[in-house]
Amino acid sequence: MKKIILISTLISIFTMLFQSPAFAAKEDKASEYTTKYPYIFHLVQKELWEKTLADKSTYYPPTYSQDEFTHATANPDFLLIIGNHFYKDVVGDWLCLRMSVDTLIATGVKTIFEGTEPVGDKQPDFPGTDSELFPHILGGINPSAVMQVHTVSRADDGTFLSVSNIIEDM
Repeated sequence: MKKIILISTLISIFTMLFQSPAFAAKEDKASEYTTKYPYIFHLVQKELWEKTLADKSTYYPPTYSQDEFTHATANPDFLLIIGNHFYKDVVGDWLCLRMSVDTLIATGVKTIFEGTEPVGDKQPDFPGTDSELFPHILGGINPSAVMQVHTVSRADDGTFLSVSNIIEDM
């Protein structure tokens, strides 16, 4: 009997949370963003993505256990800014995964749009963080959610220069 009451209480709490004005406002913002920016982009180390494909598994970024979500951007103008702020010192080749909220939902993963958050221990103190909402993918990325994979060009010093078919050399 106690289990039934506990489960009933939890259901009531979740129902109240998801019907709250704050949650509804987040859902409205997500709708605004997905109308303006229909895709979600995630920068990924090529080696890690290829391992995911070879293992037929779901990709989780190296900071997932600390951050508890997968970082992304809907606004492609932020791709190089994000790459250079968070990942410039990470060696190796990179790719950019193109997805949508719907392709992620089809794999059972929800995406919410929120203000910037740290990536691991690195703070999000780059220009535009105060005015932009970013998609936070509440899970890993299953390859079936990915619509297209773009190559990323970098300089010898690690600077992110371009993302093929999205942002050309600056």
